[in-house]
Amino acid sequence: MSYKGIVREVRRYARAERARISTRFFKTGPGEYSEGDVFIGLTMGEQRTIVKKFAAASFPTIEKLLKSIYHEHRMIGLLILVMQYQKATEEMRARIFDFYLTHTASVNNWDLVDATAAYIVGDYLLHRPKRERRILCTLARSHDLWERRIAIVATHQFIKHGQCEDTFTLAVRLQTDTEDLIHKAVGWMLREAGKYDLSALETFLKTQIRTLPRTTLRYAIERFPEAKRRYYLAL
Repeated sequence: MSYKGIVREVRRYARAERARISTRFFKTGPGEYSEGDVFIGLTMGEQRTIVKKFAAASFPTIEKLLKSIYHEHRMIGLLILVMQYQKATEEMRARIFDFYLTHTASVNNWDLVDATAAYIVGDYLLHRPKRERRILCTLARSHDLWERRIAIVATHQFIKHGQCEDTFTLAVRLQTDTEDLIHKAVGWMLREAGKYDLSALETFLKTQIRTLPRTTLRYAIERFPEAKRRYYLAL
């Protein structure tokens, strides 16, 4: 399960035109949120095929993937971590959780965050006491855009188990964030919270609506009936 073997496998699927499309889609130009990110040109399905083939890769191999300049290498390394986490013992899950948080500098695009944060960070913290969940508040205060996104997206796992409090707490912390990608992620998580506890979401909106970013609000109320959407937008 060597790093070189994975790299060779990735090259087999590489497509220049697909790489060009990804470069535009993920905003890699000067001053854009993914400035300098480099794509090889693989679909997500192809990456998942490689992940299954190399699911037993070691931490050193995964670390090499995460340090790669190539987006797909990092995605494959992170998805291997997710797959290993799902099958791991509690002791090994703790190691994967720590490894992930040590390498957040490599989780540096929205798709990398969204494919992994809830499944590793969120799941690990799900049944742990509040004092251990404070790491999410630390991440939410980070200067790094992607660590802040990890914090809020990780709560998706809590929401799916009927726990929305952390999502609401982080939404308040992040409402002054200057990044649109954070506004969207917060709105997305609020919308998800509404699926499990609509009354709690509406209570939150009524207390915070005057300070919520417009993008966050639009995402949060996306599934509301039209009349109710107009009501909240008017506020």
